[in-house]
Amino acid sequence: MNIKDLVRKNILDLKPYTSARQSHNEGILLDANENCFGTVLNEDYFGVNRYPDPYQKAMREGVAKLHNIPVENLFFGVGSDEIIDLTIRIFCRPSLDKVIVCEPTYGMYKVACDINDVEVVNVPLTNNFNIDIDAVKKKVDDKTKLIFLCSPNNPTSNLLDKNKILDLTKSLNLIVVVDEAYIDFAKDEGLIRYVLEYPNLIIMRTFSKAWGMAGVRCGFCVASKEIIDIFFKIKLPYNISKLTSEAVLKAIQNVKKRDEYVNMIIKERERVSLALKANKKILNVLPSDANFISFKVENPKEVYNYLENHKIIIRDRSNQYNFSGYLRVTVGTPEENNLFLQKLNEIL
Repeated sequence: MNIKDLVRKNILDLKPYTSARQSHNEGILLDANENCFGTVLNEDYFGVNRYPDPYQKAMREGVAKLHNIPVENLFFGVGSDEIIDLTIRIFCRPSLDKVIVCEPTYGMYKVACDINDVEVVNVPLTNNFNIDIDAVKKKVDDKTKLIFLCSPNNPTSNLLDKNKILDLTKSLNLIVVVDEAYIDFAKDEGLIRYVLEYPNLIIMRTFSKAWGMAGVRCGFCVASKEIIDIFFKIKLPYNISKLTSEAVLKAIQNVKKRDEYVNMIIKERERVSLALKANKKILNVLPSDANFISFKVENPKEVYNYLENHKIIIRDRSNQYNFSGYLRVTVGTPEENNLFLQKLNEIL
């Protein structure tokens, strides 16, 4: 497969903006119109008067070591959402090309396509919320450039079939993007290692979930060097701030703490799931590989509104495709979960 055959011609021909820090990060830096005297912030923010490293060198080296992958296969974005948007802009010509999603799934894939004027083709998940591989293949034509898959899937919370994902990657002449935002809660290694084998596979991860850094806004993807080079070609010059970089570098030195959080969340997830299953008024509780649980009720709007009135905020997913009646609750602290279960029992 020639990846460049899938890339938009204007992207291949693009002459990217050259920023000052691409050429020099050390010395007497009088090239970027920065404030050379310093910052109004205190000493904890030393260095933020200078632009960050556009090549994300320290972050890439740190995360590459963490996941045992080459540095050249890593790219960082402002959350996974930036990576989703850049992927669409790299491969899809507005008003011409198509993207496949498998609903119900994360809504940002479609939103990003709509913003970029790219047609979305929905190939629904099966009744047990897995990939309908034959249906996907039937929907692919010469204008189909991407497939977005979320595993564990949001909002259905299950891992998708790994063999089916790899089948699509091997058999189709397009880019397969797998969003593994919740993979830490599945106790599964995910698909990162397969990137070195399949040049058309992109794996997305985030620091927002297991690492507890949603407010930092940082995600990354692992892909072939060819694709990563194009990401760097079209990204905004300084998309990752020094503050973000420092936060990530500190975080990856504390993997033990992340694992502690994951174990606590999984323990609470199982406890809350059992409590939901014990409630006769709840029609279905989906098994979860994520840090949330989706459950079905007869009156989702009424339940949601009651909880909201008691300052307990969950997500009403009942309007999503093939997900009628379902609400989604994030696994909270034991105290938060107890209050949620108490108020849920009241309204049911």
